[in-house]
Amino acid sequence: MDVKLKRSFVLVGHAHSGKTSLAESILFLTNTTSRKGQVLEGNTISDWNPDEIERKTSINASPLIYTWQNHQIQFLDTPGYADFYADVLSSIRAVDAAIIVVDASSGIGAGTERAWDLCEELNLARIFFVNKLDKENTDFQNIVSELQENFSNKITIASSFSDQKFIETIAETDDGLLEKYLDGQIVTEAELKQSLRKAVIEAKIFPVFRGSALNDLGVKELIEAIIDFFPSPVDKNALIGLDPATKQEKQILPSQDSGFSAFIFKTIADPYVGQLTLMRVFSGKLKSNDGFFNVSKKLKERIGQLYLLQGKEQKAINEATCGDIVAVAKLKDSTTLDSLASENNQIEFKKFDFPEALISASVKPKTHHDEEKISTALSKLTLEDPTFKVSRDAQTKELIISGLGDLHLEVMVGRMKRRFNVEVELGTPKVPYKETITKLVKVQGKYKRQSGGRGQYGDVWLEIEPLKNSDKDFEFCERIFGGAIPKNYIPSVEKGVKQVCAEGALAGYPLTNIKVTLYDGSYHDVDSSDMAFQIAGAMALRKGVVEAGAVLLEPIMEVEIVIPGEYMGQITGDLNSRRGHVVGMDSKGKLELVKAKVPLSEMFKYANDLRSITGGRGSYSMKYSCYHEVPHKIAAFIIQQAQAHVKHESQE
Repeated sequence: MDVKLKRSFVLVGHAHSGKTSLAESILFLTNTTSRKGQVLEGNTISDWNPDEIERKTSINASPLIYTWQNHQIQFLDTPGYADFYADVLSSIRAVDAAIIVVDASSGIGAGTERAWDLCEELNLARIFFVNKLDKENTDFQNIVSELQENFSNKITIASSFSDQKFIETIAETDDGLLEKYLDGQIVTEAELKQSLRKAVIEAKIFPVFRGSALNDLGVKELIEAIIDFFPSPVDKNALIGLDPATKQEKQILPSQDSGFSAFIFKTIADPYVGQLTLMRVFSGKLKSNDGFFNVSKKLKERIGQLYLLQGKEQKAINEATCGDIVAVAKLKDSTTLDSLASENNQIEFKKFDFPEALISASVKPKTHHDEEKISTALSKLTLEDPTFKVSRDAQTKELIISGLGDLHLEVMVGRMKRRFNVEVELGTPKVPYKETITKLVKVQGKYKRQSGGRGQYGDVWLEIEPLKNSDKDFEFCERIFGGAIPKNYIPSVEKGVKQVCAEGALAGYPLTNIKVTLYDGSYHDVDSSDMAFQIAGAMALRKGVVEAGAVLLEPIMEVEIVIPGEYMGQITGDLNSRRGHVVGMDSKGKLELVKAKVPLSEMFKYANDLRSITGGRGSYSMKYSCYHEVPHKIAAFIIQQAQAHVKHESQE
């Protein structure tokens, strides 16, 4: 097919704005389907996953395709919930345009804002579709005014080409047309259409269409506009990437005759469908049962059959060319965000950052059988979703899963059960507290046991002090003079000390920032042993930590929160209630950036709380900053709980 006859776009917008219903209406009105599916009935083409059918909302980006007036149009129906924003981020880079769907009954939502900002970042051609205008008390003109006020005055109602205001809006984007119009010359509909197409492609005008996807109102006009005003792949500028050999900027024309180049934007890992890799072909051609060069991984990869996807349905094709969105099964090494090309004309496209995981839960398999299968299930799910993270806490030994919200984690746990037959229990992760001391003490540890025959004897004196101005958590020294303790027992003392450092002395958390010096002691020619000195060292440190003013430390996170200005008071008040303190504020475009330091223990549910406070319009990121002393009352409670837990375990 001629590349000029191809179009690709993404459906984006707030959750429940009607994107999937619009997709069904488009497919039905273009005779792609004979029966229109309904979200509530769970029979739409794009929401085919069991978790989507169950929740009646899109969770994954779904590729769709239709032909109309000899054109091939591919589009992606994407989720609206922030928990599944990764699919929006990757999908929007696989297309040439966007339709932002707005619910006329609820207006602009957080998902609308995210969609607009992403389109702005990429300077993407876009059209608005104001949906659900069949509902009572909806006002199309008010919605348009709201869009113009919040986003751009270049947003304009797609009206008749005889409408003077619409003509003026188009003419203002084209100097030649404007001159002709101001001179009073007749401007033809063909000229207006051509100028409007150019303005939409260059993101100078954002037309607004209206209707109801549920009742197929206004959708035919939208279908025509997709062909008339959205760019074909060759209408785009040259593709910019890096030459991997020289690390210099490189351009490649989006043409069927250029060398092959593509970008992997999504991976589907399903035990029934198998692993499917979705890619957008930016230039050139790729044949089934051929191969390509993975520029990101610097290796060759053979491929099998290529497919066009219609939801979960796969249609085998012989060749993919410039502009196509295609899938290939069971790639060995290539994964999401990899750049692909022909080996003799390599180009690497810029990768983008997925959002950092915001919420975490500890995972415990329900049975030993589940424990054996859990790692396989989790590795496949992380391959499919780059924002789903799995780690094991080195200190607490817990298996931790992290994602963008509660719903995200719920869906992933559901997939583990449904796809991989693995059941787990979720819990709040343990906070990796630490213990330390605040003053210098000198303490004796003496272990003496006599039970007939050879006894046990070890006697040490330790100097214990805070370790300051060091990048080490622990330091052990010895100042033994005159053979008070034989040299061969000193490593045993250190071993006992390290054991207590790992186990803690207050609440079972590791000791940090501590310097231990062995400076005196005594031994017995017969009864002394490595074990006796190891026990003596441990006894001395346990006793000494308490005397040295031991305190509990907690991890403090450096948090950056981006919010609309009207929520500033609520956000700072909420941070104070979490024992956090604001360290800075700044403007970020139309938004405000709040920088704060907050204890990790107060941040486990912050993603949900921030979403609730800001109506989903706030976002945040955080990273580890430092350890600070836990306030006395809170520390006492944590220590009490830890001691009660130890007592309970010893009684079992």
